[in-house]
Amino acid sequence: MAEILVAVEDLIFLSKIRETARLVGVAVEPVDLRGLERRVAQSPPRAVILDLNHRSGSAVDALRALKLNPATSGVPVVAFLSHVQTDLAAAARAAGCDVLLARSAFTRELPQLLAKYAGAEHAPSAGA
Repeated sequence: MAEILVAVEDLIFLSKIRETARLVGVAVEPVDLRGLERRVAQSPPRAVILDLNHRSGSAVDALRALKLNPATSGVPVVAFLSHVQTDLAAAARAAGCDVLLARSAFTRELPQLLAKYAGAEHAPSAGA
């Protein structure tokens, strides 16, 4: 079972997340946004990382569905977006996003975020 599910299409960001997770010692699993709610309900992860700029345009809808479903509502969602997307940020907050970060802050804080949601036994590596 993955500790953290990753709904990210951008291959560069996905590679960055995978590599950082490897360095921190955290299991991550890429998931398709369309099957996210079903996947979370099957085997709840410790967290979900969500790119709000998903090409489908339905990232906020997927987030809302997770938070409205009693079987998945307790799973923390960490989402990221461009810092200039204030309307999208407001929609994500209204949908129940737990942690919302600009891309730059997400990249900077990724090792700590992964360690936090994976549990206290994981500590960020100095080079991560």
